[in-house]
Amino acid sequence: MLRGRWRTSGRALLRVIVVWMVSTLTMLLLAGVLPDFQLQSPGDDSITRTAYTAAWGAGAFGLLSALVWPLLVRALLLVPALVLGLLVFFLNGSLLLLALRLIPYGGGVTDPQNAVVVAAVMSAVASATSTALAVGDDSAYRRRLSRLADRRRRRDGAYAGQGSHPGTVFVQLDGVGHRVLLDAIADGLVPHLAGWLGEDATHRLTPWRTDWSSQTGASQLGILHGSNHDVPAFRWYEKDTGRIIVSNRPASAAELQRRAIERTGDGGLLTLDGASRGNLFSGGADQLALVLSIAARRGRANRSRSGYFAYFSDPANAVRTAVSFAAEVCREIAQSTRARLRKVRPRVSRGGLYPLIRAFATVVERDVVVVAVMGDMLAGRTAIYADLVGYDEVAHHSGPHSHDAAQVLKRLDRSIGLIAEVADHAPRPYRIVVLSDHGQSVGETFEGLYGLTLKDLVRAGCGLPVSRRAERTRSGAEARFAARHAVRSALHRPVHQGADEPEENAAPDSEPVVLASGNLGLVSFPGVPGRMSLEQIDRRHPALLRTLAGHPGIGFLLVRSEARGSVVLAAGGVEIALADLGDDGPLAGMGPGAADAVRRTDGFPHVADIMVNSSYDPETGQVHAFEEQIGSHGGLGGEQSRAFLLSPLVLSPPVADSEELVGAERVHEVLGRWLREGVGPQVPLGPAVVRLPQQADAGMPDAGMPDAARDDELNSA
Repeated sequence: MLRGRWRTSGRALLRVIVVWMVSTLTMLLLAGVLPDFQLQSPGDDSITRTAYTAAWGAGAFGLLSALVWPLLVRALLLVPALVLGLLVFFLNGSLLLLALRLIPYGGGVTDPQNAVVVAAVMSAVASATSTALAVGDDSAYRRRLSRLADRRRRRDGAYAGQGSHPGTVFVQLDGVGHRVLLDAIADGLVPHLAGWLGEDATHRLTPWRTDWSSQTGASQLGILHGSNHDVPAFRWYEKDTGRIIVSNRPASAAELQRRAIERTGDGGLLTLDGASRGNLFSGGADQLALVLSIAARRGRANRSRSGYFAYFSDPANAVRTAVSFAAEVCREIAQSTRARLRKVRPRVSRGGLYPLIRAFATVVERDVVVVAVMGDMLAGRTAIYADLVGYDEVAHHSGPHSHDAAQVLKRLDRSIGLIAEVADHAPRPYRIVVLSDHGQSVGETFEGLYGLTLKDLVRAGCGLPVSRRAERTRSGAEARFAARHAVRSALHRPVHQGADEPEENAAPDSEPVVLASGNLGLVSFPGVPGRMSLEQIDRRHPALLRTLAGHPGIGFLLVRSEARGSVVLAAGGVEIALADLGDDGPLAGMGPGAADAVRRTDGFPHVADIMVNSSYDPETGQVHAFEEQIGSHGGLGGEQSRAFLLSPLVLSPPVADSEELVGAERVHEVLGRWLREGVGPQVPLGPAVVRLPQQADAGMPDAGMPDAARDDELNSA
């Protein structure tokens, strides 16, 4: 035993010496390449003195990185994550300047610009060297994982019986549809996931169908909290409060979570020793990192940013992620330029801040969340739910079947493989479940195809001023003509002809609020309390419903009639009572259960006055988003409504072979059943999920990061 410890300590010391030597040589090389970076002491340019200076500088920089860097990151926790990523280079360069000043008998000289470059290169080389030394020492790698797990258990405590009962990791691949996953498996892009479904299958693949609102807000709220009641879209207007709810705004996410808990009386899926990473909602977990529903709160109770500290406290992580961030920005610029030069259609603008947003989603968010999940597994937590959003972000702008999105999915598969490898070193067995919250449907945008937005079309149908550009389009002109004709004939009063008249001149109750959620549009009239009826709309805006229903880019409308109840309107004067609506007619090709999804949404208290679903071509699978997205989700039509659930065979089947898994709330019940199967009969459970008191906004522990060796492997993947 003692001999083994000495051998382990000797190997660790040897690695430190090798990394120090490589760092020294790197500093010498950079001094020879960069003219403004000098290692000679004043008045002395001997080789010995230069090497001495380089060795001292490399050692001081390494010690400062290990001791001072975590304190700097902790002090910057309230800085926005994107800004923190950009500060990495500056902070690292500052540490190098300080290290050079600490060299006795005079030291190196450089300017701040060169210091940033030298520090970044040295951190990257040191990290690569450490990783290379650990590659051939699998036993040391396993021992380090085990030691970290033991340290975490002693610090955090352990759930009783965790060693004998398996934990569960839920990894959400945001926006990856069932068909996209099948195609990726067939093309060899996701070898880790494909291996689970191969000849010696360990998992089963089950498709599931989303609600009408096929987007993360509705799906994840239903999955984590068991209810997505009254979530008609990604964003909607609430007349009773005068607010616009947007699912990815912190205040809105907190309110939606509160409503779901109030409705179900259940804290969420993760209330039993759970961790929530990178999600919109907490799921009732007491370990939180990058959770939007608590991001609006400040103070010690909100530790959601500690996930960034856990990752960026290692300067090697910070530099690697910053370099990968910059590379991803360059990759996006190159890909968007190539698409523009080749005149690829459909296509949307990919300029402005989008390259930075894409890099954050595909690099920073992925790295931080994956490392946090691995830390949770080494701590032996019972239930972990993490959302990886990179594919969804890229697919919105490049298309769900594009090469750009496929490469992101390939990198996410590597991350899942790394999580599976860490499971072998965790203090308890883990079942890994991979699922998606929705898919994406491709198609030219509504504005790109018809030259005007849904808001322009609604305003034109109401006889309200629209933009000059929309006025000149055929759709806009036809809508304006129809509105004028309808008003004159029905109301026998003239309509103001000025297309450029300011909007403020319109009557307040005539100003519609038009919001888009993918290819789902919502039209509300704030001046009319309650849900406006078809008859009221026709009296105020006689041409509006006819204009919308007859437009070739719109598939169907949902409105409430005073005489016939809710009805669905479509082109050609089609009007079907909602009770009689089937999966044919206006919903043809949108999949089984589409009519039931529409009926369910119709019962929500905050359903819009007019719900608008874009047209859908069953042959091409294309829809037309009312946003600037060529890969969209949020409504009905195409692959967006078809998500997947990849679960271990040791778990019970999600549904019977003859049954379809429908709705996020049903997925919540399935995941809750699987958790009950794992924790054992002695733990008190509710009828659907574990029931414990609602958790406070506590965050993940500061030391939520695995050791450097595993982080290196993550980033090399």
